[in-house]
Amino acid sequence: MAEIEPVVRAVGLTKVFRDFWGRPKARAVNDIDFEIRPGEVVGLLGPNGSGKSTTVKMLLGLLYPTGGKLSVFGRSPRAVETKREIGYLPEESYLYKYLTAEETLDFFGSLFDLSAADRKKRIDQLLEMVGMAHARRRRVGEFSKGMARRIGLAQAMINDPSFLILDEPTSGLDPLGCREVKDLILALKKRGKTVLVTSHLLSDVEDICDRVIILYGGKIRAQGELSELLTVSDSNRIVTPSLPQEAMEQIQEIIRKNLPAGDFTVDHPRRSLEDFFLNVINTAKRDSVETAGVVSGGKIADYLEKGDETSAVLASLIEEPKAAEPEKPAAVEEKVKNDDLSGKLENLTAEAVQEKPAPEETKPAEDLSEVDAKLDDLLGNRK
Repeated sequence: MAEIEPVVRAVGLTKVFRDFWGRPKARAVNDIDFEIRPGEVVGLLGPNGSGKSTTVKMLLGLLYPTGGKLSVFGRSPRAVETKREIGYLPEESYLYKYLTAEETLDFFGSLFDLSAADRKKRIDQLLEMVGMAHARRRRVGEFSKGMARRIGLAQAMINDPSFLILDEPTSGLDPLGCREVKDLILALKKRGKTVLVTSHLLSDVEDICDRVIILYGGKIRAQGELSELLTVSDSNRIVTPSLPQEAMEQIQEIIRKNLPAGDFTVDHPRRSLEDFFLNVINTAKRDSVETAGVVSGGKIADYLEKGDETSAVLASLIEEPKAAEPEKPAAVEEKVKNDDLSGKLENLTAEAVQEKPAPEETKPAEDLSEVDAKLDDLLGNRK
């Protein structure tokens, strides 16, 4: 049987950044070899400055390797055909803030030459999937970081990519949103998608990844399947349902006979904090506990959902031009008087300016008495 071609193959991959004079400044990625096979979820891990972002940029064709070979789907990462099959979620969601969620996805869909019918169909499905269907006509600039993150995740999948690169996909999301994103990644894996995840949240990586690649100093320090890397082979753990005290004492006595040093502990297994948190929330939902926060399906708070219809009505009223109300006769008369008064004052001021003497001359104050009298008469008539 023919060997399946890996989605990503890197051999001796190296990236050296140089200064203005061409001298080596930093060796960000230093002679690394790895593969990513179809249909698996791989975690690319490492502290800041370990070479993760540089590796991702080379996979995207944004940076050219200094040395070694790198192929994606058997082609160069810079090839247009390769880019069509990649979906990318950057660490920060850089979106056009004046576009709505719907317009944002439509824009990215048009970059892949999708027809208008296909774009509309995919936009509806993606917005529903990420829990943002209710905010499809809101501007992205109004979104919180978590909401923008959901739209960013949707745009990464608008072209139905075979290979997804997700940089910190759960950044800015609450625990419910994190769980939904992780479930989504696992669902994509079942559909045969290949996913590369970079994250500093190791618990998230542990939940979804088949394999991990750990970088430090531009080199791979460890890689392999999580089931092998995390298994502690020199100790055993027995998990049983709750046993009577007498049975526990018998089991402990047997262990003591086989462990001369008596170095063992007996305790109850612990669930993760995330599992406990989600269990509490799900129990509250089953009990129909009211909340103004996030509900199922990744949607926004209840009061926002219920206010959508009212908001739409208000928006239509604001956008609809109002007919000008006819002015009452008294108001018209008052407006005419005001206009007439303003005109007379302007004329009077112009006359005063024209009659003003040259700067070197000094006109006595009494010469302005005529202007003052006109002003008094005018204002007196107004009263």
